Amino acid sequence: MIFLFTDFGAADLYVGQVKAVLHQQARDVPVIDLLHAAPAFNVRATAHLLAALAQQIPPGSVMLVVVDPGVGGARDAVALNADGNWFVGPDNGLLSVLANRARTRSYWRITWRPEQLSASFHGRDLFAPIVAAIARGEYPDGKAEAIAGLGVDLGATDLDEIIYIDHYGNAFTGLRAQVVPRDARIIARGERLKHARVYSDVPTGEVFWYENSLGLVELAGNACSAAMKLGLQIGQRVAVETG
Repeated sequence: MIFLFTDFGAADLYVGQVKAVLHQQARDVPVIDLLHAAPAFNVRATAHLLAALAQQIPPGSVMLVVVDPGVGGARDAVALNADGNWFVGPDNGLLSVLANRARTRSYWRITWRPEQLSASFHGRDLFAPIVAAIARGEYPDGKAEAIAGLGVDLGATDLDEIIYIDHYGNAFTGLRAQVVPRDARIIARGERLKHARVYSDVPTGEVFWYENSLGLVELAGNACSAAMKLGLQIGQRVAVETG
């Protein structure tokens, strides 16, 4: 199974071109659109979102991962095997949080290049064919060389920032909820937010924090947009207040 995780935007023409390549080269493999609204140009935020989302895909999957503001530049193209799943994308830090949190990991630098390679669309011309090859059972041998690690490493530490805002106005943070006490307050834009287990535990219109379905601390509002009420944006810092 192939998953797509990009900042291409679902309404633009990029996703369709990638799918056309995958259909041509791995016709019988299902392709799932995991996300095409990853934070544009924001590798750090997306790396933490990817690390959380990757826990939801079935074993033996292959994921094409693209948030690549440096496309066409000096950065390498890489394939990562983390806990039995493959991830193909740029070596710009995007795969590093996921890799650092994995129990097992191995890395390859992609050395293969197609005859026609757009300087600005490696997702279609470079990453998609490699993803298709892996999905067909052809591992990167011959098209990649094993390497010791990634060139850009963002570490494994949680990120105390807003990393994603969904269309409801809920704001995901890069904090894993398992390490945040339930009596802690999350401070965002000067507001001290209490924990609640679910939306219905707070009055309509109130903003709170809870552990979302990905295991992250999320700032949410009951029947309202937390982002609009608090003026939240991706990249804004949050703080954990305990005691």
